[in-house]
Amino acid sequence: MPAAAAIELIHNFSLIHDDIEDASDERHHRPTIWKLWGQSQAINAGDAMFTLAYVALLKLEERGIPDGKISGSTRMLNLACLELCDGQYLDIEYENRLDITVDDYLDMAVKKTAALFAASTALGAYLGNADIKLVDFFHMFGKELGTAYQIYDDISGIWGTSEKIGKSVGDISQRKKTLPVVYGLQNSKSAQRNRLMKFYTQKSIEGEDIREVKEILTQSGARDYAENLAQQYFHKALAHLEATGLNSSRLASLKDITNFLLKRDF
Repeated sequence: MPAAAAIELIHNFSLIHDDIEDASDERHHRPTIWKLWGQSQAINAGDAMFTLAYVALLKLEERGIPDGKISGSTRMLNLACLELCDGQYLDIEYENRLDITVDDYLDMAVKKTAALFAASTALGAYLGNADIKLVDFFHMFGKELGTAYQIYDDISGIWGTSEKIGKSVGDISQRKKTLPVVYGLQNSKSAQRNRLMKFYTQKSIEGEDIREVKEILTQSGARDYAENLAQQYFHKALAHLEATGLNSSRLASLKDITNFLLKRDF
């Protein structure tokens, strides 16, 4: 439980800062922290939540977890946080570039989102005294699942609605180089590609331009490509679960979560 609380606190710390960096007004149908209290207080709140995560993790000692395991857990979570920050750096950096490839995107997604997924699944196995091989399988399960989740989030950020996902849908207006956009820039026909490049060199994309971008991306096959790739990563995640060799009853809840994320409509 202390490790689970630490993961949740790290996740929410990252969301508070992410909302500032993305200028998002809403999350879960409520105003974001920075929108309510300003950027300075939001940064401060995020920093406090980051600190609380490690206070929570140290409570493993009260559960009888050996010091060596607590030290190892702290290292795992710190490395995940570094990857998360690196991924967010790339996400912001890509806003001003048009030469992003799908491989570049996937590198960013693995760091920005999949790293924390992988830390949560690997940390559970590690604290459950699984051998290193099993920990690796659970790490890969979380990594593939997190990558799929980020791709699906990218799809929602373009074709979803704020009513369903509970946050501002503004990836196009903010010129985010999400997977559908990266794919569209690489695979659209010449004239459409030129239009996309024009839109993504503007300071922002608004009004009818957003509608046109969506049309170009749809016609390029970007949405289908992204959805198919997300499913591939979901199936890879399930394959790593099966590779653990554990009894199916022990894996049932993780499979249910995976399938839920695949079929969710928000």
